[in-house]
Amino acid sequence: MKFIMPRLSLILLFVTFFSTAQKNKTSIVSEMDPEKSILTNTEDSENHKTLLAAMRGSDLEEVLGYDGPFTVFAPSDKAFGKLPRHKVAELLRPENKKQLQEVMTYHIVAGNFSASKILQAMCQGKGKATFTTVHGDEITATMNGIDIILTDGSGSSAKITTADANQCNGVIHEIDSVILPAKL
Repeated sequence: MKFIMPRLSLILLFVTFFSTAQKNKTSIVSEMDPEKSILTNTEDSENHKTLLAAMRGSDLEEVLGYDGPFTVFAPSDKAFGKLPRHKVAELLRPENKKQLQEVMTYHIVAGNFSASKILQAMCQGKGKATFTTVHGDEITATMNGIDIILTDGSGSSAKITTADANQCNGVIHEIDSVILPAKL
């Protein structure tokens, strides 16, 4: 019992701080309609035009429009802007569809993982949790202050800037950088 109470207290502390921090941020993700699909909400978002183009270019429209549940770590347009300008244009070319699919499926995890579920997994993993993406590779979640940080296969990281935009087929967490599989 001694060990359960501190762990439970830590989880509650993280959830409280994380939820409070996320509610104070303004983002189009927080305005998404939970009755609509991941695809439909992305179409309606003014902050995810590049993500929408990437979804369409990688033939994920049907999957993210109907199937699920999925957890999508959604880079904002600003996040895509951190990549070299030519890289995004190159990925969106039809002849690079396979590479674009690899990038996009690396941002998707099967299942509905709210921020609290991610935090619980990190508590069980002593501050670290790994999630297998639809791509088949893992991403690692850790904490930096009250922020959840995702680290990709090559060591680059992205912060969840807005969490828990519930959809009818999963959840979206907006991230501030594009994460990439180690092979790219």
